[in-house]
Amino acid sequence: MKKKLFAIFGDPVSHSRSPLMHNYVFKKLHYPATYIRVHLKDASKFKETFLNLGLSGANITIPHKETAYNACDEIRGFASKVGVVNTIVNENGKLIGYNTDADGFIFAIREFTHLKNILILGAGGTAKALATRFLQDSIKVDVLNRSEKRLEYFETIGCNCFTWDTYKSKKYDLVVNTTSAGLKDEELPAPLNIIESVLNNTSFVADAIYGKLTPFLKLANEKNIISKDGADMLLGQGVLANELFVNFKLKKEDINKYMRESFTL
Repeated sequence: MKKKLFAIFGDPVSHSRSPLMHNYVFKKLHYPATYIRVHLKDASKFKETFLNLGLSGANITIPHKETAYNACDEIRGFASKVGVVNTIVNENGKLIGYNTDADGFIFAIREFTHLKNILILGAGGTAKALATRFLQDSIKVDVLNRSEKRLEYFETIGCNCFTWDTYKSKKYDLVVNTTSAGLKDEELPAPLNIIESVLNNTSFVADAIYGKLTPFLKLANEKNIISKDGADMLLGQGVLANELFVNFKLKKEDINKYMRESFTL
């Protein structure tokens, strides 16, 4: 079999553990493939870059998930519901888009039980995937974003939407940060007074960012709130993406075993 090339697209992308995770699986299971990082600043060059590199597939992270959706020739599964793609497979020159974020996140929060009311911070691609998935499970979803212009999608699917100016304190079972705040800086995903109110009224907290104690998670920890970073979400979506990359020729339990093991390296 000809050696395949996969990649992770993002801006930033140097922090991504995806190459380590996927390359470790390929090595341990003797699958002929390599996985690299692609730092893409100009979203309009996504498809051109993908094809020029001769990729067999890719993962997409902030801020290119919606751009990736538009670059695909065909959308399958859950991605077609949300207009957001985080995994692409090249099938004979056609780019096929998938979304493994939502199910990856459900895997990550499996120990957070009895979730009935969730607040999502941010209104990007990850937020769209999670909100849509939570609503499928009949969970009430509120979305809080800096500005109103990105909230239209969430309103149409049945979420309660707020901006920083209109937010009013409520009780939640879980608050999820899907913004990039804290990834490259020490910013909070909303003004301190709002975050304080949010954290004082929730049972659980999750952050999509991994590998760093963000200011948001640090504040949650100071308040003794049970919290998780994005590592398990990364693992969950990574296993599902790897299955797609190898066209299900490797066993999911083997992919999961070695991908989980890669986190100890």
